[in-house]
Amino acid sequence: MTPDIVTAAKQRLEEGRAKLRSQHEAGSPGIQVCTRLTDLLDLVLLEIYEAVLEELGQPPVQNQIALVPHGGYGRADVAPYSDVDLMLLCAPEATEEVIPLARRLTQHIFDAGLDLGFSLRTPRQACQLALKDATIFTSLVESRYLAGSVRLFTRFANSFKRQTRFRVSSLIAQIEAARADEKSQYGDTVYLLRPNVKRTRGGLRDLQMVRWIGFVRYGEADPDKLERVGALLPEDRAVLKRSYEFLLRLRNELHFHAGRSQDVLGKHEQVRLAEKLGFVGDSASLPVEQFMQTYFEHTGEVRYRVAHFVAGAKRRTTVSTILGGLFSRRMETVYRIGPRQISATKQGLAQLSGDLEEVLQLMDLANNFNKRIDHATWQFIRRAMTDRPPRLTHNAARRFMSLLSQPTRLASLLRRLHQLRALEILVPPMTHARSRMQFNDYHKYTVDEHSLRAIEYITGLARESNSAGRAYRNLPQKAILHLAVLMHDLGKGFPEDHSELGAKLAGETARRLGLSDDDTATLQFLVLKHLRMAHLAFQHNLSDPSVIVQFAVEVGRPDWLRMLYVLTCADLSAVGPGVLNSWKFDLLTQLFYRTRDELESENYDPAERRQHQLQAKVLRLAGAKSDHDDLADKWWTRQLDSLPWGYYESRTAKQVFEELSRIRKLDFTKPGNDAVAWGRYLPDQQAVEYVVGTSADVPSFYRLTGALSSKGHQILRAEVHTLADGAVIDRYFVQDLDFKGEPPAERLDEVAQRLVAAAINESDQPPRFRRVWRSGEDHAAFRQMPTEVRIDNSTSARHTIISVLTYDRLGLLYAISRTLYDLQLQVGFAKIGTHVDQVVDVFYVTLRNGEKLTDPAEMERVREEVRARVEGWRDES
Repeated sequence: MTPDIVTAAKQRLEEGRAKLRSQHEAGSPGIQVCTRLTDLLDLVLLEIYEAVLEELGQPPVQNQIALVPHGGYGRADVAPYSDVDLMLLCAPEATEEVIPLARRLTQHIFDAGLDLGFSLRTPRQACQLALKDATIFTSLVESRYLAGSVRLFTRFANSFKRQTRFRVSSLIAQIEAARADEKSQYGDTVYLLRPNVKRTRGGLRDLQMVRWIGFVRYGEADPDKLERVGALLPEDRAVLKRSYEFLLRLRNELHFHAGRSQDVLGKHEQVRLAEKLGFVGDSASLPVEQFMQTYFEHTGEVRYRVAHFVAGAKRRTTVSTILGGLFSRRMETVYRIGPRQISATKQGLAQLSGDLEEVLQLMDLANNFNKRIDHATWQFIRRAMTDRPPRLTHNAARRFMSLLSQPTRLASLLRRLHQLRALEILVPPMTHARSRMQFNDYHKYTVDEHSLRAIEYITGLARESNSAGRAYRNLPQKAILHLAVLMHDLGKGFPEDHSELGAKLAGETARRLGLSDDDTATLQFLVLKHLRMAHLAFQHNLSDPSVIVQFAVEVGRPDWLRMLYVLTCADLSAVGPGVLNSWKFDLLTQLFYRTRDELESENYDPAERRQHQLQAKVLRLAGAKSDHDDLADKWWTRQLDSLPWGYYESRTAKQVFEELSRIRKLDFTKPGNDAVAWGRYLPDQQAVEYVVGTSADVPSFYRLTGALSSKGHQILRAEVHTLADGAVIDRYFVQDLDFKGEPPAERLDEVAQRLVAAAINESDQPPRFRRVWRSGEDHAAFRQMPTEVRIDNSTSARHTIISVLTYDRLGLLYAISRTLYDLQLQVGFAKIGTHVDQVVDVFYVTLRNGEKLTDPAEMERVREEVRARVEGWRDES
């Protein structure tokens, strides 16, 4: 009988899912498909259950058990390929007798092809476990009766509900903590660009929070019943219901298309769904961007309204209410400021009704006194602004600028204004930015979320002791900076260059807010130039004085430089986790300090002074080692004078001495002693530095880049320094993809030996590059990116700068550097930027005679040759 029932169950499931998929494709609502799938599962499980009872000869224990679906299956919104949560509830005295039935039941269910989450518990065990574990508790909130003893199930359900009533506060805290842990794993923002529709913030899990918190606080999990008892506002219920349907239907589509459980909305699926759902795009937005904007609008509303519901359910205790009243003080007759929060009096609520100026005044008070605005006041403001949309007045604009001047709670208050849709009244471009995604793998968040996270970073600098924190605190007026951070990317989503359009929008907003001409100029400059520091720091040679001088002229004012520096840090930090790493921060800081010295100093070059001091120390070390031999002293002097000051910036005198000592031992006339290499780990940069010494006559750069790439290294930066007597020092800053953190000494030695072998190898055969796994959908998304080669002859006084923008592939850096060598160009400096499959490689080059490229025809030939070689380089991965 067993094979028959299992086969029948499999067939019924297969046919049922196929029928449901057809209904889904025909446009059936998501909840309807889920409900019918639940009915299908009920039917299959009941048939298996009855068959097991028959196989076991209708055992008496069947009167002491109950089948209890819970979780998504119990809630009846189970997705096509989700797991099935089933509890076999049994009376305490029947625990041993029920085990054979449980084993056979679970085996048949597994054999039928269902992914089963099974438990065998007594009512007491179920309640005890639930009260200790929030995940079990929330799943059992969704329990319903399927088969067996109704009396046993009722006993469990009543006990579960009764015990919940005595633990309201602790259970709400446990549920919130469990949800916070889940969000930290799957995404603690609505606007993550690869969302999990179930678990990411604003997804289905947040909608389920209404049921769970409602059950704990009000004894009801059904949102319709929560609305009837006044716990859920009618407008919130309507919005949540629409979003629930949208997300359920979307999740069903993901499951049906994958033929398995699939809740992650990846880039490939986003493109497919945008086309399937009929999004057409326009000159400024791709269809996928429009689709994801719709998605984020739904999840944003879910996050916002669920948060208000949860806050309303967390009633203050009598003790906290008494203490709050005892230690609070009134601001006139309008607001009451307590130990932790600020609230509006009855008169204050009347003034807040639809009055943006008054709302901003309340926020300004909360910001200055560092107090939260209490939930009841927020709820009133929220409903009032829905009923009477506010308008901008001169006083409201003045209040807004006052709010922007104080960092204390600015980030959370601006987020509140955005949720209330009031921020777009003050800064109209926020309307266009709302939920607007950027379909690339660089930005992790939507435009508006990126801007708000940048505000969080920059206001957090008030507590930081690093150079960015000091620069931020030294700004006497911060309002314009904060406004610039908020607006720096609001030009995105239009056909025009987003920095140029953003500066125009900033000017319009400045006039709207009544800013002075100087403040308007500052705001427009910061928005227009918000990418400039990152571009220079990451793609140019900061040891080239002409780069610093030109940038100083471009900025013009020390206060603008300071603001641009911290804005750049905030911008990068808000792109995504780990984007502003220590290496990038150090480069930005170097550029900031050097440009500041250029702007603020007259005839004083601290870098040059440090170079001379360090050279003197090296000469003393060398003299002591050689007993001040005249020839040796001259050799050391020649080498030190030949090195640019950028070589000295991150090195001690001892390190310079040790490096040059190794170079001095080389003998280019003796094979085997004509190259040397070594490596060291840089913990502050989380990178490895490899130094190679060889002859300037050896075409080492392309060979060494190939060797490093073939050994599994991502090259971040490269420098080539030519010494006075025909030697050259190549420095490579890399990340070793085989190790997290510091590689072992054996690895450093192994790579160093490989570099020496590459430097002296005269073969023209390219190295064998390691194959690396790539995400197929990501790689496909960028393979169509065209190659762009730019030549800049004005930024550097000594070098021609060649920039290559393309999609990454194995051995690409080797191909570019080999092409430059074949074109009779020498690389003096290089920066390599890679993000996912996009690269921006920048090379400072000269002709073999040390001169810049000047012939326009020759520059065009170089551009076309590099582009053609890059386009023709095949990825063998």
